[in-house]
Order: sequence, then C-alpha cells, then structure tokens
Amino acid sequence: MRNNNHRYYKPHKGFKQNNQGAEVKAQQPAAAASENEVCRCVEDEYDMPVLDNATAEETVKEPVPCTEIVGVQFRRAGKIYYFSPSGISFARGDAAIVETVRGVEFANVVTPNKLVPDSRLVMPLKSVMRKATPDDFKRDENNRKLEQNAIPVFNEKVAANKLEMRLVDVEYTFDNAKLIFYFSADGRVDFRELVKDLASVFRTRIELRQIGVRDEARLYGGLGVCGRPFCCKTFLQDFTQVSIKMAKEQNLSLSSSKISGTCGRLMCCLRYESEVYEMEYANFPKVDNIVETPAGRGVIVESNFLTGNIKVRMNGTQNEIKTYTKNDLKVVGTVKSHDENDAELKQLEDN
Repeated sequence: MRNNNHRYYKPHKGFKQNNQGAEVKAQQPAAAASENEVCRCVEDEYDMPVLDNATAEETVKEPVPCTEIVGVQFRRAGKIYYFSPSGISFARGDAAIVETVRGVEFANVVTPNKLVPDSRLVMPLKSVMRKATPDDFKRDENNRKLEQNAIPVFNEKVAANKLEMRLVDVEYTFDNAKLIFYFSADGRVDFRELVKDLASVFRTRIELRQIGVRDEARLYGGLGVCGRPFCCKTFLQDFTQVSIKMAKEQNLSLSSSKISGTCGRLMCCLRYESEVYEMEYANFPKVDNIVETPAGRGVIVESNFLTGNIKVRMNGTQNEIKTYTKNDLKVVGTVKSHDENDAELKQLEDN
C-alpha cells in the first residue's frame, strides 16, 4: 500500500487489510488495549517517509512499548503532568481529581487519553482518582473564595511581624490540607514566626514560597510590548536561559528598555529564533571582525545573514562604510569590544 499523503502503519487490533491494502474491520474485534500494551500505530515522530520501491516491512519500525496516559495542568500555561487514566476516558477540557506530593489536587485535562512511548515517561505513573463531579467543581470554586479571604489575613500578619514581603498569589490544595502563599522580596526573609501565626488562624498546614520576578509576572499576567498577553502566562511551560548574546546575534537594540520585559529581565521571545541565528552565524562574519576587502582592511559594524549584506568601516578613509557580501571578505582578526553597558545588560539575564 502506498499513498503520498499518508505514512505506513501497522493495522490496529481488530482490523486487517484487504487485497487493495485498505483497512477493514475484522469479524472478531480484539479486546480494548491494556495499559502497557505495545503500540500498534507508529507515532509521527517515529514514522519514516515512504520510498518509491519500499515495502511496508522495510519502512515500518519495530513496535515500541507504550503506556496509556492523560495529561493535566494545575495552572494555565503550567507544566503538563502525565497520569494513568485508570480506565477512565477523558476529553480535552475535562477536569480530574489526582493525587500529588502536595496532596489531592483539582486538575484540568489538556491531553486526552493516548498511548505514549515508555521512553518519554518517568515511571511509575500515578493514577487518576476520578473524573471531577459537580460536587468537586463546587468545592474547587469554594477554595477560590477561601484563597481571596486569606489575602487580608496574610497582609495583616506580615505587618504585625514587620516583614518586607509582597504577596503574589494564594493557593489551597483541593482537600484543604495545605495553604500555599507565594511572595516576592528583595532578599531572604525569616518568616518562621509568620508561619506560626498563619497556622493558628487557618488551622491547616502553611507553606510560604519566595518566587522570582519572572514567576511573579507569570502569576500576575499582563500585556507585553508586542501588545499580546505574556508568553509565560499563555503557553510557556518553563523558563529557559536568555542571554545578551541572543540579542546581539539578532542585531537588536541593546537598550535595556527595548529588550527587557515587564518583569525587568530579558524577554523570553529572544530565544525563539536564537537557534537559527546561532547556526547561520557560525560560518558568517560577525560584528567587530577585522576583515580584508577588495578595497583594503576594515572592521565589520553590521552583519545580517538574512540579507547577506555586511557593512564594513574602512581603515584610513574617514570612517567610510562600504557594503559587501560574505564571499568578498576574509576574516583576519577581531576587535575587542568595550561596551560600557555590558555590566548593566548582564544583570537582565538573572532569573
């Protein structure tokens, strides 16, 4: 069977192929797949393109051990955690009750039931307790109200203990076994007495977590300089390292006000295209390179691999700038850059 729009796959259980290669239902369908069944369909990332004279046996890889999972999030744009569905069928947008190291939690389903290769999982998986019921939704809504009521109490106790802390968020676990306060502060804070005061009021386990400015921006949310909601609030699951080097490679203005986000750190979007720039610039003349040109020696002041143009300040010609291409130049050295703003910009990299 060969189809230019599809990839080869092994027939599902309960199906067979007819003489024309089409998949038809067998007379006796097989039982439902067990939790640790071997994958019958080769996933897209394991597929190989079909060659003209290839056969299915030559192109389909060996089946890989898979496990059925369901993916959930506890916060919007937070990490996706995999759980065993325990035989329950979930759809995207459903809610589930799961048990974590923090206790029983209310989670939103973002990945419905599917088979995932065991190599991509950390075993053993915890099981989903149940699909959320109407009572569970009511309890989760009530927890949100309790969290709002806890805010003025926290601020009152912080003032009483004369601590410099800024409350960012409050979170109750679903079973009310733990109350978590997220706060930011300029330095380390001794909040042992504060924990005791809060525990005497709420009669539950209290946890205080100091977070950085990036996490604070994620929890608050807002609009970036592009006019869109923060990436960290909408779809980014993790913060990755962003450096000044990425801004330099993309020929962006090194003004801190133009490359830093609302959080005061380098914008996360600087990383989105950094791999392409890094790969292309690996063999492309860079700014501050000393080069030999058809008109003599000079220093590169602007380099853009997208257009292929390289601007060179010529030596001994009253700083005349000429434009060349890569093939016109030969790199012979590098000028050391002494940017007075480097120290200030370096601070923007801190998380």
